[in-house]
Amino acid sequence: MDYYLKIKSLIEDKEINDKVRYLQNNKEIINTYYEIGKLLIKAQGGEKRAKYGDGLIKKWSKKFVLKYGKGYSSANLKNMRKFYVLFKKSYTVCSQLNLTWSHYKYLLKFDDENERNYYINRCIENNLSVRGLINEIKKDSFNRLKYADKKNIKLVTNNMSNNVLTINDMLLDPIIIDVYEDENLNERALKKYILKELELVFLQLGTGFAFVANEYKITYNSKNYYVDLLLFNYKLNRFIVIELKTCEVSSKDIGQTLNYMKLIDKTIKEYNHNNTIGIIISRKNNKLMLEYVSDLDIFITTYKLNKVNQ
Repeated sequence: MDYYLKIKSLIEDKEINDKVRYLQNNKEIINTYYEIGKLLIKAQGGEKRAKYGDGLIKKWSKKFVLKYGKGYSSANLKNMRKFYVLFKKSYTVCSQLNLTWSHYKYLLKFDDENERNYYINRCIENNLSVRGLINEIKKDSFNRLKYADKKNIKLVTNNMSNNVLTINDMLLDPIIIDVYEDENLNERALKKYILKELELVFLQLGTGFAFVANEYKITYNSKNYYVDLLLFNYKLNRFIVIELKTCEVSSKDIGQTLNYMKLIDKTIKEYNHNNTIGIIISRKNNKLMLEYVSDLDIFITTYKLNKVNQ
């Protein structure tokens, strides 16, 4: 008998079972807190009167804390009550999401359903931890949505194959780039910072981005061309040309990006890929340029430098 493999097999079984139990326990916790919130509303005479019934919560929480611990403090019971009020219309969907109670506690701050749904979707689409969610909220990504309709945001599900995303649903403006010096960056330095903060920049560009190359070389008709950054998005099933500009976008920049997009389609795009799109990240936006490119597969966003301590 290979004892190593036997032990390895037992460990793997245990780890898998632990993960299954964790997911089951998490759903039970969420369901329990939802039902507690529902009962608290009923005990306080309905939603309209519930906000005046905090005395009941304080009274009961003292008993619950003594018997079951700090998880049933007055503040947590109020969170459970708010959880029921905010999510009762969408709870069928929410109960299927792999979000923890810690996620929901941060989501409870959003009374606006669209904003709340946006951050839930970011968690699901990007598998965000609680820390990742906090960072999204801190950087106010909902209010930086550039193109999407922010008045009709529906919840996605864990099965992302059912969710059709476009770049319009994802792109933020401005994109926040952390830097360690307070300086006017040239395009080379800007590219360095973006590469260093690639994962965070991807989250601001949207869902499903994968890095292909920096200064990607295209040789066509005996000429060499260099794309600042070439990405592929497996959700959109297409290459993404990224061009970085430290000043206002010009018609020349538009033409250059369009040319790169066409060259990518001619050289490396596969038959099953959608056409390449371009994103120009600039220091300033030109409204005339935005109007000019509105019917094309080019999207313009800005960047903002955020000075951080080393």
